[in-house]
Amino acid sequence: VQLQASGGGLVQPGGSLRLSCAASDVTLYDYDIGWFRQAPGKEREAVSCISSSDGLPYYGDSVKGRFTISRDNAKNMVYLQMNSLKPEDTAVYYCAAAMGIYGCYVSDFNSWGQGTQVTVSS
Repeated sequence: VQLQASGGGLVQPGGSLRLSCAASDVTLYDYDIGWFRQAPGKEREAVSCISSSDGLPYYGDSVKGRFTISRDNAKNMVYLQMNSLKPEDTAVYYCAAAMGIYGCYVSDFNSWGQGTQVTVSS
């Protein structure tokens, strides 16, 4: 699975960004998709996941109420809408794909995109 994450950039605190995850070789609808992030010196952490079976989303506690994961099956894309961004959201964001995940954990996913940098700063 070849994943491409995009949409990162520099944004002021309180601002918004929408990240996109695309795949050219598979249908993302068939996969569980996760967004993860990794800040310098920190471990990669789960941001949000969406199941292929029931479409129910999962959100990490730090992003609940601010981030929204969604699918656009017609465009074969998965998005992460990020609102009310905070400096602590600064990280490289990765999208990942898997089938039959048990939870939203790094170890559940075996296909990863290259990451897109999100920087929240004034």
